[in-house]
Amino acid sequence: MAKIEITLVKSIIGELPATRATVRCLGLRKVSSKTVKEATPAILGMCSSIRHLLSVKEIA
Repeated sequence: MAKIEITLVKSIIGELPATRATVRCLGLRKVSSKTVKEATPAILGMCSSIRHLLSVKEIA
């Protein structure tokens, strides 16, 4: 399965609690923090729900 690198590019200040929880579940804390995850449907769904805060890049 493909891997993706997820980067938090905008702050979560002022976001709804559900959005903040999604960011934490992805393993992100501060702006510019990165994590590498498998591209499963659950992870891709979380990324699409908060896509205005993230940068997602596929890793070869």
